[in-house]
Amino acid sequence: MKVFVAGASGAVGRPLITRLKDAGHDVWGLAHHPSSLRAIEQLGANPVAGNALERESIFALIEHIRPDVVIDQLTSLPASPFDLPQRLPADRKLRLEGGRNLFEAAQAFHVKRYIQQLSGFYLDGGHGLATEFSPLRTSAPGTIGDSARMYAALENRVLSATSLEGVGLRYGFFYGPGTWYWPDGAFSRHLAQGDVSLIGKGSSTFSFIHVEDAAQATVAALTAPVGLYNVVDDQPTRLSEWLPAYANWLGLNALPSLDEQEALRLLGEESVYYQNTLTGACNQKARQILGISLRKLPWLK
Repeated sequence: MKVFVAGASGAVGRPLITRLKDAGHDVWGLAHHPSSLRAIEQLGANPVAGNALERESIFALIEHIRPDVVIDQLTSLPASPFDLPQRLPADRKLRLEGGRNLFEAAQAFHVKRYIQQLSGFYLDGGHGLATEFSPLRTSAPGTIGDSARMYAALENRVLSATSLEGVGLRYGFFYGPGTWYWPDGAFSRHLAQGDVSLIGKGSSTFSFIHVEDAAQATVAALTAPVGLYNVVDDQPTRLSEWLPAYANWLGLNALPSLDEQEALRLLGEESVYYQNTLTGACNQKARQILGISLRKLPWLK
């Protein structure tokens, strides 16, 4: 297949290119910065210089390349999760407006399948794990609600398509090389600096996914039945368990803690919600249909 990957130089894009090439696909990778284009070329894909926000150029690229599949991994995330509130407007603009340009170009030039990056960590599983039928937390406070509403719009767009096959991959929190959650990642740096505290009971449940496993699932989605998939690992874990284990994995001392009232005063409602309300996701459908193998979280071994 001829596969066009937007956001091809990111933490998922790079292992995705490698796996697509190994599977024999003709891969084209969209990026904006020269260093990203060089990285795509070094991985063996065809680098494509472009900006998803430039509608006419995106239409021209898709018309010229005529891919069978478009994989939308567009993001504009900051180097540090602490900077996410400031970067979120740009990220939303790229995913909603840039992604719309890409999606409509795919429709216009008869792309067979469109695979959309989505969120598996802002789902509302009620009193259990979220399934593919679970809604996003669109009424959550702050950037959680903002992001959830963005992902809901992306889900609606890819699933409402009639002229192409839409697949939505609800990835968990990414970890591995090039991500926030890795020994040299930004979250680890903040943890080492004492910037992260355990709030209240830490009762949120997190679902992670290694970037290599996410890439494997994405390749499988090239031929899987259309619809949503929760692409998360087998270890949905309460924050009160995984956060101290992560710190220990890094060789750090005991974590500072805050009660909820103090955290509300110092950090706001969103921080308390983030650490005490999120639910993990169930990966049963993805395991059965996508056939993915999953790594164990290295900090929980």
